[in-house]
Amino acid sequence: MLGYLLKRILLLIPTFLGITILSFMVMHLAPGEPVGIQNEFNPKFTPEMRERLRAQYGLDKPLYVQYARWLKGLVTLDLGRSFADQRPVWEKIKERLWVTLLINLLSMALIVLVAIPIGIRSAVKEGGAFDRIMTVFVFFGYAMPSFWLALLLMLLLGIKLGLLPISGLHSLMGYHQLSWPEKVLDWAKHLILPIFVSAFGGLAGLSRYMRSSMIEALRQDYITTARAKGLPERKVIYKHALRNALLPLITILGLSIPGLVGGSVIFESIFAIPGVGQLMWTAVMMRDYPVLMGNLVIVSVLTLLGNLLADIGYALADPRIRKGVRS
Repeated sequence: MLGYLLKRILLLIPTFLGITILSFMVMHLAPGEPVGIQNEFNPKFTPEMRERLRAQYGLDKPLYVQYARWLKGLVTLDLGRSFADQRPVWEKIKERLWVTLLINLLSMALIVLVAIPIGIRSAVKEGGAFDRIMTVFVFFGYAMPSFWLALLLMLLLGIKLGLLPISGLHSLMGYHQLSWPEKVLDWAKHLILPIFVSAFGGLAGLSRYMRSSMIEALRQDYITTARAKGLPERKVIYKHALRNALLPLITILGLSIPGLVGGSVIFESIFAIPGVGQLMWTAVMMRDYPVLMGNLVIVSVLTLLGNLLADIGYALADPRIRKGVRS
């Protein structure tokens, strides 16, 4: 098991370098650059000023030199300074990262807690009324664009009924005068819509994956043998079938970890939430390369971490993998 983990960890280094190299190249191949975008409508901005700014930002150097400088800073945990306001990139990301992680972790917890029981019951009652209702729900969840669902909920629950706030993390008026329980309640009201919108599509997809995996597990010979031995149906389902049915979901959940940061752009922009997704979108529009690379580093690390956790989860859930590793 230890050798298996060491191999996986060592493979992360070249994979990470490959991701950053490709991202750096593609980013600079996009039309436009920060110097031109920031001063596009400034009539006093001369070509000489443009070249001085390009030299100041290091954009006059070849791409491999720019990447080498960026990588050298990354080794010392320095992500550089933003082109927009010259603030350290890590400070800009750090002050927003906890918001994005909080919303997405709550969303992922909601997805897991609801989708797995739905998938199990749909598989056990395959073809029944519950299964048919959940099938309609899944198709509805797949077909519904998240931004459109967000706008509908904002219009209904926020504007027409006035039940929930539609933007921000807390109330603008009188928030600092509230007690701690009242502040927590205010935060909860503001987070209900973003968390629901973020979880809706994933809830539909994961419940379907769980159903398919559970149906396949229930059709295996060892389930027939367990039932023939007279084991209780609950034990057959939750001890024998569920453990094997969870293997594909481990991979899916592992690959969902990068979405904790990268998948929040839409709902953070719609609900005006000051998170990393909104920061990434602003950086794309401004061609703020250091901020973009800083965000990509976090997403890349989360992607590799998700793959590693999926491998570990596979080894823990399936004894055959552990035996294969030892051999």
